[in-house]
Amino acid sequence: MKIYRRTRPDMKIEQFKPAIVYTIYIASTPEKVWEALTSAEFSRQYFSGHAVEVDQRIGGAFIMRTPDGALHISGEVIECEPPRKLTVTFNVNWPALVEKLGPTLVTYEIEQVGDAVKLTMLQSHDRDISDDILSGGRTGWPAILSSLKSLLETGNALTIQMQPPERMLAALKEMGIGTP
Repeated sequence: MKIYRRTRPDMKIEQFKPAIVYTIYIASTPEKVWEALTSAEFSRQYFSGHAVEVDQRIGGAFIMRTPDGALHISGEVIECEPPRKLTVTFNVNWPALVEKLGPTLVTYEIEQVGDAVKLTMLQSHDRDISDDILSGGRTGWPAILSSLKSLLETGNALTIQMQPPERMLAALKEMGIGTP
């Protein structure tokens, strides 16, 4: 199967290096995992009420809305190979964040392994990002993926109350990046 990749002249995908990588195994199918990652209805259940909207084509929109419908994350589909791989730009809608830290790529790799699915999530950047700033993703991704796993395996998502880590907020403030 051919993998379709879209690259913009201002974004050199090969320069992005994973800063956060998590792998989990889920008793499910690649198709159900794909649906969970790309469906607003599904994502609201495991992503703390946030709705993921994906136009599943290269160059299509990737949007995440807060529970009240406000835009939280925007991006575009860079790679789309249902139900095996999805790469999107993942730009949090905080003032000056992308300008100062550069774009973020999030890649989901889905692989059938026996009766389970191996889901690997990679958060990649085209520059070095401090551990303080990465602490947000290092805190959030395990909770989100654990809730996804629970939902797919039991029908019930986990309820994990979380706030952005103080050290991340302090580092962003020091850089002049506002947060809601």
